Amino acid sequence: QRLEDKSGLSSIYNEFGNIYRTQGEFSKALDYYQKSITNHRLIGDEKGNAPMYSNIGDLYLMQGDEQKALEYFEKGLKLYQESDDLLGIATIYSGIGSVKQDEKKVEEALDYLNRSLAISEKINDQQGAITTLLSIGLIYLDEHLLTKALEFCRRSYQLAGQLGDIGNQRDACDCLYESYKHLNNIELALSFHEKMNILDDSMQVEETARQMQQIEFANKLLADSLDQVAKDMEVEMVHQAEIQKKTMNRNLALVFGFFFLLLSIGLYRRWLYMKQSKAIIEKEKERSEALLLNILPSEIADELKAKGTAEARDHEVVSILFTDFKGFTEKAARLSAADLIAEINHCFKAFDLICEEFGIEKIKTIGDAYMAAGGLPVSNPDSVANTIKAGLKMQDFIKNRITEKDENGIAFEMRVGIHTGPVVAGIVGVKKFQYDVWGDTVNTAARMESRGEPGKVNISQDTYYLVKNHADFNFTPRGMMEVKGKGKMWMWFVTEAISPTEPI
Repeated sequence: QRLEDKSGLSSIYNEFGNIYRTQGEFSKALDYYQKSITNHRLIGDEKGNAPMYSNIGDLYLMQGDEQKALEYFEKGLKLYQESDDLLGIATIYSGIGSVKQDEKKVEEALDYLNRSLAISEKINDQQGAITTLLSIGLIYLDEHLLTKALEFCRRSYQLAGQLGDIGNQRDACDCLYESYKHLNNIELALSFHEKMNILDDSMQVEETARQMQQIEFANKLLADSLDQVAKDMEVEMVHQAEIQKKTMNRNLALVFGFFFLLLSIGLYRRWLYMKQSKAIIEKEKERSEALLLNILPSEIADELKAKGTAEARDHEVVSILFTDFKGFTEKAARLSAADLIAEINHCFKAFDLICEEFGIEKIKTIGDAYMAAGGLPVSNPDSVANTIKAGLKMQDFIKNRITEKDENGIAFEMRVGIHTGPVVAGIVGVKKFQYDVWGDTVNTAARMESRGEPGKVNISQDTYYLVKNHADFNFTPRGMMEVKGKGKMWMWFVTEAISPTEPI
């Protein structure tokens, strides 16, 4: 303002409008957009108002005022067309398409969105293409044109993944999940539901970082305000000294008193604000910590925070546990996708609590299979026994679930297999990383599960030798059984030993 740079001031006003729009303060956002428009008109740059008209159109669209939104979009479109600004034209077409979608004018909405997409692809505006592809896919989903919905949402998902756009990638996952669910493709619906949950966690971490940045920005504004108060008071004191020399002492005393009063109030408000901000930051740090620990073991998370990396490690004695539902595909066909996912989620939540109870580490879920490991990331002399106890308790949970639900025909029987041996464990990837294990032990544990029987826990010879004298277990030898890729292997069923004090 002091330099009278109206063009630069217009850009600043527009950015302030964008900030307030993001924060949901629509009236303040509109005020700054209008100030930007006024400044452009003062310098005779009406074409420079096209972005503001587009932003105001978005603002009214967010508030559900389609008529006002369309009015400003059309103003912006006219200016962009006069300037032959293809990026701006594509943006406006997308906005008008959203208006038509809200008005349930599907054909018009698709027409404008396809125009926007064609321009975005022509000028290689990948970010614009992502949002437009997703908008088109969601319209087809609403119209139950599922093949079309899959086509556009998949393209949006793939492009968002290439650009690292987590928000649109998550929304595209949701579209694909809903489409596959309506098509009764349970396997792919589950796959995209799991991906959506992982992306939700990533977005929560980003949102926490964004909130902490907002707090730091607010603190900076407060500090700048106090500094400006001090400067203004200094100017005021000099001015008073020049025009009232005869009453200098009295006026200076008043000014200093007023200055220190303002300074005291400002410092008190800053102290109070910093105290509140510190509490908010601590709370957000705790949430971030909880999210990280939900993905990684605490020891690995600590190493990652301290060093920025976590090395893969060899572990000599680790018990790998696999579960799998018998006849999953056949029974899944009798359930809706929503009921199926709810049932699996109910079981896996219970398994998570059981793993926590016995101190074993959940590794991952693969469709209807659940994988966990005892003895990671820190070895434990009781890890083998605890892994078996966890497997037995999981089977008890499933048996109780069958009693509750089987008359409705939707309960699942389950196999559990355990093998103990050496593995390599560490973090996979640098984005959306996860803790995983590798080695022949993992493959053998999977074979123990597949060669098991519903309702029972099947263990290998190596696991049996480590716990064969354990007072809490009874073992039933199964003899040597053929195992794919391994030849014949000894196996045992294990059950919980009944205490002499318990009724038989």
